Amino acid sequence: MKPKDPNSDLTYSYLALRNAIGWIGILLPFVLMGGLFLIFNEKVIQKTISQYYHTGMRDVFVGSICAIALFLFFYKGYNKWEDRTATLAGFFAIGIAWFPTTQSGPLDLAGRIHLICASVFFIILAGFSLFFFTRTASHPTKRKVKRNIIYVICGVIMLVCLVSIVVFFNFFLPGNPDSYFVFWAETVTLIAFGVSWITKGGTLYPDK
Repeated sequence: MKPKDPNSDLTYSYLALRNAIGWIGILLPFVLMGGLFLIFNEKVIQKTISQYYHTGMRDVFVGSICAIALFLFFYKGYNKWEDRTATLAGFFAIGIAWFPTTQSGPLDLAGRIHLICASVFFIILAGFSLFFFTRTASHPTKRKVKRNIIYVICGVIMLVCLVSIVVFFNFFLPGNPDSYFVFWAETVTLIAFGVSWITKGGTLYPDK
């Protein structure tokens, strides 16, 4: 009987950690929206995901972001730069949770900090998909090539969504303040982020 390899347990732990981060990102907007509908009987979608902080789903929003931050703090990459980048992303995630967006009107100080933290957080995560996750050996497997395609697509989607939100705030928001564009753009961003991380966690196209 072969002795149990402790490294295999560590590998599965890292994969589980990546999957946990990814699934929280994918499910968060739908849990917030569904919870507000089903539990609090409010039939209105918030204009942004961060606006759920000012609803009955506040604890779910803050708890989910803090959980992502905690996972990022404990995340171990392939080198110190990946580790430090994950830790940095974790600090910005804490900023998202601890500095709520402004409920209405012009952004106050907390709202500005929230916006900066959210923007930098997603830029870092896009960088993970585009640069850290796509690194490969000199002879990658076919499944690794497919995973790299997923990483690049997810990273590009996150950046495009972020740019579209900036464009919307600067050119379209004044004339269309009741639009739900930002909520859905953020939702697509979170789904892309989540898909990238569950792919890294071995859910999609794992090497056999």
